[in-house]
Amino acid sequence: MIGDLGKVRNIGISAHIDSGKTTLTERILFYANRIHKIHEVRGKDGVGATMDSMELERERGITIASAATNVSWKKHHINIIDTPGHVDFTIEVERALRVLDGAVLVLCAVAGVQSQSITVDRQMKRYKVPRVAFVNKCDRSGANPARVCEQLREKLGHNAVMMQIPIGLEGDHEGVVDLITMKALYFTGDNGERIVESEVPSHLIAEAEMRREVLLDVASMFDDELMEAELEGRTTEEMIHRAIRNATLAQEMTPVFMGSAYKNMGVQTLLDCFVRYLPNPTEVTNSAIDLSKGDEETSIVVTNNSADPTIALAFKLEDGLYGQLTYIRVYQGCINKGDTLTNTRTGKRVKIGRLVRMHSDKMEDIEAADSGDIVALFGVDCASGDTFTDGNISVSMTSMHVPEPVISLSIKPVDKKAQTNMSKALQRFTKEDPTFRVATDQETGDTVVKGMGELHLEVYLERMKREYNAEIMTSPPKVAYRETLGTAVDFDYTHKKQTGGSGQYAKVQGTIEPWSEEDYTFESKVVGGRIPTEYIGAVEKGFKMIMAKGPTIGASVVGMKVTVVDGNSHAVDSSDMAFQEAAKGAFRKFYPKTNPKVLEPLMLVSVETPREFQGDSMGTLMQRRAIVLGTTEDAEFVRIDAEVPLSEMFGYATVLRSTTQGKATFTMEFKRYSTAPADIADELKKEYQDRRKAGN
Repeated sequence: MIGDLGKVRNIGISAHIDSGKTTLTERILFYANRIHKIHEVRGKDGVGATMDSMELERERGITIASAATNVSWKKHHINIIDTPGHVDFTIEVERALRVLDGAVLVLCAVAGVQSQSITVDRQMKRYKVPRVAFVNKCDRSGANPARVCEQLREKLGHNAVMMQIPIGLEGDHEGVVDLITMKALYFTGDNGERIVESEVPSHLIAEAEMRREVLLDVASMFDDELMEAELEGRTTEEMIHRAIRNATLAQEMTPVFMGSAYKNMGVQTLLDCFVRYLPNPTEVTNSAIDLSKGDEETSIVVTNNSADPTIALAFKLEDGLYGQLTYIRVYQGCINKGDTLTNTRTGKRVKIGRLVRMHSDKMEDIEAADSGDIVALFGVDCASGDTFTDGNISVSMTSMHVPEPVISLSIKPVDKKAQTNMSKALQRFTKEDPTFRVATDQETGDTVVKGMGELHLEVYLERMKREYNAEIMTSPPKVAYRETLGTAVDFDYTHKKQTGGSGQYAKVQGTIEPWSEEDYTFESKVVGGRIPTEYIGAVEKGFKMIMAKGPTIGASVVGMKVTVVDGNSHAVDSSDMAFQEAAKGAFRKFYPKTNPKVLEPLMLVSVETPREFQGDSMGTLMQRRAIVLGTTEDAEFVRIDAEVPLSEMFGYATVLRSTTQGKATFTMEFKRYSTAPADIADELKKEYQDRRKAGN
């Protein structure tokens, strides 16, 4: 048991890819005596960073799955989750932030706020997670922490305030000046483990005093005592810390720390800030839906009290050698080894045979987990997002946001053995990752996997081969196109079927029209019982079912509103089935009259390239029907932000590398759906019609 909740911190480390999250976590583990030797992400010793436990992660030098660990720092228990930076694995960030109380936004001192920094920040705001920022890589050429702090204000809307200023930059980076104590901190020893305090270097005194003044002005807005003390010239360090904590917890201020994780500078002061400024579980309000009330509107606030009925959320699943590992956050009550819990989604009761605390891929058996803790269970069958209770309360924790997949790939096993292994792998992966979907193509019978990007699917296919020995063949990736209505159309449709005995009869009248929302909206304006109330739901269901596959290109139909105004029924021949069929028939007959449009997914693509290749990089985008949104330049690099159709982005990594001698990188994430050009829409329609004829 972890005891005093005031000394618990649940923290996530998130950032754009290659900002140094995993390197930072490795140093945190070292300074907190959790590991005794530092290993690098792309280490020459072949070991790799502690938190990158998957072989693929160590080979590629990227984080694929979020990993949990825990450390003790100044008598505080800190649970840490290191999350991926690549947008293809964004669900890992979503589910981590869903259960965490605070976060660190890691930024590169050279590149600053990048595309995935913006995405991660949006996720933090979605779950109302207080955060601090760490400007990493201050030792790199072109480092400028002050500019990064300015970008936090301009691009992310943060009230970002520097807590430190660097002592030297690039190759001269030696340490930081603490603006609260007004002391220079130098990180010495073989691995920066010894901190030497000294007077502020004379050439930095003016800047330090100016930055401290800004810090005090902002912090005093959140503490009346500090404001009075500042006017009277009697401020204390304790007052300043308290004010910064209040502002951070209210998400009205983002304290900015800096250093170089790789060069072992500034990490211990960041650990201090976890304890000082980020919330403990009792300072965060979490709510659960009260299932006993029979609706999803009634919610209760969880208490964090260990004596109250147990509430825990399963936020991440892993299928290991010894069975399913379920990561859970305990929000209320406590869990003991041997306890029986109830899954509120399925109603099933499960016994806790083994309770563990995670350190990357290593497990430490524990007897009990208290409120506010993050632990893992063994051998519990559940899905990601399930809520567990002790049976004395019927609630469900609000689920996490799961983005829709944008790319698909047809896969075929090479033989029967591979078929069996592939099925096992797909069953496991879809359970672990809500953004990885599996479907069957109704026309070809092929298995189709869907995901967030090429890398996402590539990683899972590689894991199938390595972990399940499943040899498979793939077809080219497919884009998740959509269909929608062009104009509104009135419908009047009667479904009649007589087969001897009771037949089927249903009549529906109304309007189908484009809708601004992506989803399906249904409204009934039927009066006088022309369609009996019990059949209205069947009409709605019929339209919803038929929208799964539009007649234009076979893609799902989005953005449609159905308004039913009239109809008719028969005392004997009408039924749920008849009205569902009437709705489907009305859609088939009248949807083509709306001048349907084909929608294609547009991706937000950010290309970072040396200035010398700016024109060439821009050219690679313009060839792909890109709409350039803007460019950001610094001394050496240029970032180009553009909207590009996903269909044009396949194989782009190879083209960009060859065009820029391997010096440019890019990230891509789903932005929105937009109407596809007429020639592409016509081609897709022809392909779909050809497939249908071939199927017949």
